[in-house]
Amino acid sequence: MAAIPERDVIALVHAPLGRDAKIAASLLLDAGIVANVAPSLGNLVAELREDTVFVVVTEEALRSADLRPLVSWIETQPSWSDLPFIILTARGGGPERNPAAARLSEALGNVSFIERPFHPTTFISVARSAMRARRRQYEASARMEALDEGERRLETALEAGRLGTWELDLGTRVLTTSSTFRRILGCSPQDDLTYDDLIKAIHPDDVTRMQEAVRNAFETGVDYAISYRVIWPDGSIHGLEIRAQLHRDRVGRPLKLVGVAADITERLRAEEQQRHLNEMLEERVTERTRELEEAHRLVLAEVSQRERAEEQLRQAQKMEAIGQLTGGVAHDFNNLLMAVLGNLELLRRHVAGDAKATRLIDGALQGAQRGASLTQRLLAFARRQDLQVCPVDLTGLVADMKDLLQRSVGSRTVVEVAASEHLPPVLADANQVELALLNLVVNARDAMPDGGAIRIELKQAEQKMQSDSLAPGSYVVLSVFDEGMGMDAATLQKAIEPFFSTKELGKGTGLGLSMVHGLALQLQGRLVLKSALGEGTTAELWIPVSTVEIEEKPQDASLAEHPAAAGPKRILLVDDDVLIAMSSADMLTDLGHEVVEAHSGKEALELIDGGAIFDLLITDYSMPGMTGAELAQAVRERLPRLPILLASGYADLPSGVELDAARLAKPYSQDQLASVLGKIL
Repeated sequence: MAAIPERDVIALVHAPLGRDAKIAASLLLDAGIVANVAPSLGNLVAELREDTVFVVVTEEALRSADLRPLVSWIETQPSWSDLPFIILTARGGGPERNPAAARLSEALGNVSFIERPFHPTTFISVARSAMRARRRQYEASARMEALDEGERRLETALEAGRLGTWELDLGTRVLTTSSTFRRILGCSPQDDLTYDDLIKAIHPDDVTRMQEAVRNAFETGVDYAISYRVIWPDGSIHGLEIRAQLHRDRVGRPLKLVGVAADITERLRAEEQQRHLNEMLEERVTERTRELEEAHRLVLAEVSQRERAEEQLRQAQKMEAIGQLTGGVAHDFNNLLMAVLGNLELLRRHVAGDAKATRLIDGALQGAQRGASLTQRLLAFARRQDLQVCPVDLTGLVADMKDLLQRSVGSRTVVEVAASEHLPPVLADANQVELALLNLVVNARDAMPDGGAIRIELKQAEQKMQSDSLAPGSYVVLSVFDEGMGMDAATLQKAIEPFFSTKELGKGTGLGLSMVHGLALQLQGRLVLKSALGEGTTAELWIPVSTVEIEEKPQDASLAEHPAAAGPKRILLVDDDVLIAMSSADMLTDLGHEVVEAHSGKEALELIDGGAIFDLLITDYSMPGMTGAELAQAVRERLPRLPILLASGYADLPSGVELDAARLAKPYSQDQLASVLGKIL
């Protein structure tokens, strides 16, 4: 409650005889104090409120009246309130000579007496004194309310933070605790908890440490802060964190400790589990170190082995995290390019004959296609592209690429190829190996700004022992040598990290070697880089030899079952991305087909279950709630003969998922879409 204002305050006047009430009210009004006249004692009691500043009443009005209602109101005032009364007495009727006036003082409490007749100045002075006293009461009330509110907020905050409060009187050793503190000790909120009970609850191994912390607080005055274990009445062990401050008297003697406590059981358990895991890891690293020392008969000290293992673990975790992030970004970017490429293709048809518009659209198409190529590199680095792994003749692949590689590096650089005879096929994705070789050759060219020779070699090699990155077996090694400036050890170590590049800003993406490294890992091989400053660089791509001979790939049976059908078809298109769905629908509509869009697997099934008839289902793979594979399986159960086309930025399905459906990689052009539809339908 705020202090009362200087004006418009309310006083009450009860003087039923003569002109006393009118005179008193008039004098108060001249002084800026509004007064209400109560014609009877009952009216006076009825108008009494906490905002009444004082009451003026004549002695004779109270002499024979029933004062019990008035006394009852006075006795039930708030603790901060002591309402002032100004009693107008007859001449010589002051409390010193008037026992009745003295009794009124006892009954009403805060009473000032004025003998009549009085001077107006005296009356106003007493009234202002009463008002000042009342104002101090209001101010005290406001401070009390602020303190109460602060205490309530503190109590709420402590309860929300599950902090228990406690106070220890050092003279009497009396411990005062909150209900939360008692719960932290395993007691019910109603239980009594003494200081001796607290000491007994502390784990025996922690008692000495706790007592030393208390002694240190007494001797140095620093805050008492400690964590220790306590044993609950049920025998379970819990963790307790204590923080407190020492309060002293005026001469510096310790009086009491006041503080808070928190339950840290879960933290202690987690720390204990972590310590246990660390011990297990320590044991495994030590055992592994011993085995390596025995197997290789090398000196590899235990500390060095441990540091190497930890560094490899950190590097693997970093690369895995970056790979996951990169793959997700590339997939989303693929979807965006799908919408861009599709709309640009359709727009190009509508501006036929406008040379400038066609040139601008072609430029945008080339930029978008370069973006699609970049996403393929990102997906390759992240090992999330759909590899078509089969036996591949690397000798023929490199020979077929010779002219392309020479054109790519320019006339100042010579590309030489040397291959061993009768190399076996490798198990790989031909398209991805071509992309990897092109990246390695371009990197080699960039390392020789003044031109030079790039040598490509193919040979078979055997890995006889298990290494950190390569299993035993037969491999074909694709090597690219350059005569460039080379790399120092620090640069060589970072060379395969994504987005790391020694080229000028804008001259490279830093993804070439990362993509090749990701491809090698996905093929169960490895990428080996050898370099030194001034001595050029050698990049070796080790690819496992295939146990299956190269065979003519049979026609896709799933596509052969559905010969091309003439005429427009009714197609159900499912994609959770509205922008991509709209672009794909425009492509299909432009091809003459009728398209019905759905933006989730659930919505698509509702259309089919509702009796809608379709000639083809085209669905995105990566959708929330129900994936394209799950949707395809559900549709197969309902409509076994309905052709299904699965489109995805990366179409690698989780292990164990078998799906009888045609596949189309995003981003795709309208021509690619039309070609696939011709085969399916």
